[in-house]
Amino acid sequence: MNENNNRIADILKDIKDSITALGKTVQGIEKRLERLEKVDSIEHRVTSNQIDITDIKEALERMEELQSAKIEAVLREIIDNTEKKSSAEFKTIHKRLDSHLLKMGKVEEDILILKQY
Repeated sequence: MNENNNRIADILKDIKDSITALGKTVQGIEKRLERLEKVDSIEHRVTSNQIDITDIKEALERMEELQSAKIEAVLREIIDNTEKKSSAEFKTIHKRLDSHLLKMGKVEEDILILKQY
């Protein structure tokens, strides 16, 4: 049982490390995208003489919301997969424990029968 708990703890630690690395990567990508999109949006508006700072701000806010939603979806999927895997492992452990209990019961019954003779 401790081995399985350790294995689950290791899996959760790996997931945490992966999420941290994913977060850092996403932050880097977000910064690059923000710079590129700001430049593209500003250049377009300058060329068409329609610079509007509030539009730029709104576009950046929408992008941030979209990226947050995507990250949240990825994290939910990771958590769901981890829960499914853990649940399957626990079911296997329970089945093994049940079979061992049955074997122990049979042995105990055999011992009682032998004591009667």
